[in-house]
Amino acid sequence: MKRIHVQYNELLSQMCKVISKSKTQQRKDGQVYTAICRAAKNGNFEFISKMLETDRRFLWTENRNGRNIFMLAVLHRQEKIFSILYRLDTMMDSLTCLLDDDENNMLHLAGMIEDSTRINQVPGAALQMQRELQWFKEVERIVHPKVKESTNLDGLTPRQLFTKNHENMMKKGEEWMKNTARSCTVVGGLIVTIMFAAIFTIPGDKNKNKNIGLAKSVFIIFDALSFFLSSTSILTFLGILTSRYSENDFLEYLPRQMIIGLFTFFCSIATMMITFSSALLILLHEQLHIAIPLICLFCIPLTFFVWIQFPILKDMIISTYGPGIFDRKMRC
Repeated sequence: MKRIHVQYNELLSQMCKVISKSKTQQRKDGQVYTAICRAAKNGNFEFISKMLETDRRFLWTENRNGRNIFMLAVLHRQEKIFSILYRLDTMMDSLTCLLDDDENNMLHLAGMIEDSTRINQVPGAALQMQRELQWFKEVERIVHPKVKESTNLDGLTPRQLFTKNHENMMKKGEEWMKNTARSCTVVGGLIVTIMFAAIFTIPGDKNKNKNIGLAKSVFIIFDALSFFLSSTSILTFLGILTSRYSENDFLEYLPRQMIIGLFTFFCSIATMMITFSSALLILLHEQLHIAIPLICLFCIPLTFFVWIQFPILKDMIISTYGPGIFDRKMRC
């Protein structure tokens, strides 16, 4: 693969040398413009970057629908190609105000979804909706204010087009959020019930053994923590279930609520495991060869559950509070 990549770069360099000396008609006959548009659609950053270094006029390359490389990057969600715009401070306004043959501007394309639009790489309908909103907000941030209210041939503004095309995705995201919240609320309710009852039935007798006293302190502290964390997760999930589910809620509010709910839910499970372990140690303090295997067996199914669900939490944290997919620091 490394050798192929080196050969690709050598071939691309030779192509750029020939292209730099060729005329416009030769470039058309050689399908150079078609190749640039296809590279923008597929996210071939190296090819686009080399071509722009060869001739800056390739910035204005359009496909048969009148869409330039940045409009294609937005339509097909190619963030690396789109990030090239950040180097073009003086040309950004003129490039982002262009229209295609249907009078769609760049913000209209951010509201479209085609078969080749990269959205399935993001797991879950809720995160897909969040990513689509992140794209729309980022394009909205850099375009001229007049572009936001302009209409296409169908008489739709970018926001109206976004709402129309993402209606089904928003419903799926809402359904996923509610199903996840309901499931976690049921389990959280069971933990609250168990932990509330357990605090009044502290195991063991009045043994003065220091180790037993320490285990009882651990039992009480982590029982209270588990009760508090599971109660917090339930209240957070109830907030998700009663949310109004507007478009902008998927950008930060709903993911933040889900992050808080899942994090406190996982922590309540962990503290419940510690509470159970300390209770076994109190009851079987003279038979550790029985207590320790039982604790390990109890940990296996709960650890497996958290291991399955943890990627959801990780993906939401990265998507909501991570560095983002757009390289705004890119400069010439």
